[in-house]
Amino acid sequence: MNFISKIASWYFQKNSLPYWAILGVDCVLIIFSGLLANYLVCGGSSFIGHFWPLLFELVLMQIPFFIGFKLFHTYSGIIRYSSFVDLARVFLANLVGVTITYLVFTVFPHGLGVSISIKALVYILLIGTLLLWLERVIVKTLFDTFSFAQKTYRVFIYGTRHGGISVAKSIRNDVGKKYVVKGFVTPDVKMKGKYLMGEPVFIDDKDLVNTMRMKNITRLIVSPWQADHFRTREQLINDLIASNIKIKMMPEIENLDENTDLQHYQFHEVEIEDLLPRDRIDVDMDAIAQQLHDKVILITGAAGSIGSEMVHQVALFHPRKMVLVDQAETPMHNIRLLMADRFPDVEALTIVASICNETCMTQLFAEHRPDYVFHAAAYKHVPMMEDNPAMAVQNNVLGTHVIADLAVKYGTKKFVMISTDKAVNPTNVMGCSKRICEIYCQSLNKAIAEGGADTSLTQVDGSPAVTQFVTTRFGNVLGSNGSVIPLFREQIKKGGPITVTHPDIIRYFMLIPEACKLVLEAGTMGHGGEIFVFDMDKPVKIVDLAKRMIALSHAPNVKIEFTGLREGEKLYEEVLNDAEHTKPTKHPKIMVASVREYDYKDVLANEERLIRASYSYDDMAIVRIMKSIVPEYISNNSKYSVLDS
Repeated sequence: MNFISKIASWYFQKNSLPYWAILGVDCVLIIFSGLLANYLVCGGSSFIGHFWPLLFELVLMQIPFFIGFKLFHTYSGIIRYSSFVDLARVFLANLVGVTITYLVFTVFPHGLGVSISIKALVYILLIGTLLLWLERVIVKTLFDTFSFAQKTYRVFIYGTRHGGISVAKSIRNDVGKKYVVKGFVTPDVKMKGKYLMGEPVFIDDKDLVNTMRMKNITRLIVSPWQADHFRTREQLINDLIASNIKIKMMPEIENLDENTDLQHYQFHEVEIEDLLPRDRIDVDMDAIAQQLHDKVILITGAAGSIGSEMVHQVALFHPRKMVLVDQAETPMHNIRLLMADRFPDVEALTIVASICNETCMTQLFAEHRPDYVFHAAAYKHVPMMEDNPAMAVQNNVLGTHVIADLAVKYGTKKFVMISTDKAVNPTNVMGCSKRICEIYCQSLNKAIAEGGADTSLTQVDGSPAVTQFVTTRFGNVLGSNGSVIPLFREQIKKGGPITVTHPDIIRYFMLIPEACKLVLEAGTMGHGGEIFVFDMDKPVKIVDLAKRMIALSHAPNVKIEFTGLREGEKLYEEVLNDAEHTKPTKHPKIMVASVREYDYKDVLANEERLIRASYSYDDMAIVRIMKSIVPEYISNNSKYSVLDS
């Protein structure tokens, strides 16, 4: 057995046998099948009496069989990776060989003195095909058996039926043979005791992890079709992590269905983003494409976490032109490279500029006349803006004011502003600045809808304004620049501690691509004036997030340190004001908030007063005006709390 093992290991460590070796074995098997066929047809005495002439004719017969082998490339593949397609080719090649042989014997009926009957030729076809199939099955089986001499991992697959079988096939066809499937897991109790692909099916219950430990299973691979359900199994996930059983997943796959080929996707060890429970988000891609295709799209903040994903998703709809604006030079250079590499057919202008630069922005709007504006540019870090309210006003409020006014002036069809849940009952400068932006956009839309006669809201050519203003609100996005997950990941690398502001602090989270899909859906479905809020699923306790990241990193010595709430920080975020209520839309994850409406003239006067005050750089004076504009802004754990009394 050791000798066989050594021979098998030697062969399977090679890329493949030379093609002539495969061809030689195939020819020997065809000759053997010819001898056996004639023995069965003619009997023993006749077979022995004509053995050598028969053998010579069978050798000559390899010429027509070689033609069949050549036509169907039966010897050029790597037989240890043979599939049903390869087996079909073997049969067709043998059929060609037998057919040509029959035609030759029709012309030369006695050949070299030995007549091979039609019955014998049929036997040669059947026996030869079976032997060549058996050859390939044996080699493949030996490969599956002896290739595990290298470092491999015993795995269960979470998922059965189509999903689990697809994953198992992709694993078995993997050249590297990194995993060996030893079972399947399903929540369906009807599958208990069944077998798939020769391996047992286990039920997802409290004994599953113990079973995996007993069977020395070191990995659980989650089928993409079961990923959403698996994320809800928090106790199972915790038990797997505690038992040092690694969880493997595939990246999010667009348009996943039974025809999806998993060979193009790689498994990766799960990150915390993969395990947060969330519902799959589907959007009306056709409706979005209909509105954005062949249009001019302007995206502000195009180099940021949200903006860059918006760039990617919008480019998929093949707009006529994309005007991308951000003041961060190096990230914008990366966006330029991305567009050139992935979307070379889309005209993309990367502009390094501030949205507050009215001269530059006016030139952009005048030259390119964008049909749609996705306004993602903003200062967003709560502690930074708490210390710099003047910058929050000048960038967020003034920048939005400039872009919104130019959208009206140059006939933009729709202006989509990306806001935040921190704008609801704001407790900090950043959230209040975003609420003021919401108020301005909504009041602009109201004035335009009412005709704009008293506000002189017209396009540059004097025609009536047509721009529809839509606002979208959502919470934290996973993995965005400056968010807790990248911070925690870096702290774990350094050995800790992980810093959490408060043991009870909770946040809503959403993946960046999901948030951007909802922005596109809401933006295209809106008719102007709406503030769309997104269903953010369940909130997550930040300390629990930190604990799971420590467990996933297998760094048990990393400690968690509580530092206290930062200035302006809430224990929890809201998506709606207490006085607000929502109405459903056609999308289950998107609602419309009913909010107080403001008169455009009053809003304009308040904004001009606030912007003027921002250039005094008097923090208290600036925040006092912000509080007068947004009365629900009550500072929390901040020096500005004195203004609330």
